Amino acid sequence: MEPGEARRQGALAEEELAVLALLAEGNTVDRVARELGVSDRTVRRRMRSAARALGASSTIETVVLAVRRRMI
Repeated sequence: MEPGEARRQGALAEEELAVLALLAEGNTVDRVARELGVSDRTVRRRMRSAARALGASSTIETVVLAVRRRMI
């Protein structure tokens, strides 16, 4: 997404999709952070951002919606 470009409802950034894909495989937040070379705080921030974009209220719901929508 280009800077300043409005984010579409349901559109996810590459980084958010990477986090969701690893969580969908059953990885913990700590493992996802190590795998991506970021902090656990960054993983949680990306999850919150993805949840807002998808209209989800939990990590599980966010992952399920991404899978159902064939995003990951």
